[in-house]
Amino acid sequence: MRRWVEGLEARHGLDFLTERSRQAVLVSYVVLLALLAWSGLAMEAGANPLTPILIRGLPLILFLPSIVAKRPRGHVWLAFVSLLYFVQGVMVATLPGQGLLGIAEALAALGLFTGCMFYARFRSRQMKAQRGE
Repeated sequence: MRRWVEGLEARHGLDFLTERSRQAVLVSYVVLLALLAWSGLAMEAGANPLTPILIRGLPLILFLPSIVAKRPRGHVWLAFVSLLYFVQGVMVATLPGQGLLGIAEALAALGLFTGCMFYARFRSRQMKAQRGE
């Protein structure tokens, strides 16, 4: 796996790979938030329909400053948190009538995990190269 990633770096360059992985993070982040909002609105939450959306979306929203600031360490932590959403998506997929929503949530979380891990790697190496190490 390491040789494959190093081959990608040699073939495409760190700048290109960093930008592509950042795009993957942004797209999957927005898709996951949208899916969480959509499924939260579909839930019956009693008096306040925003409660399930806030409870499920708040951990993702807390990482917004790290995404905007392009911090590799924040992306690594977001990758770990995204695994919780992957598990949740798999669990939702097993519910009757919720299969498609669960699979979409699990795929978005998996995309977020992959994008964050690649972004953290490529951005860290890019920052190291800029410092001249």
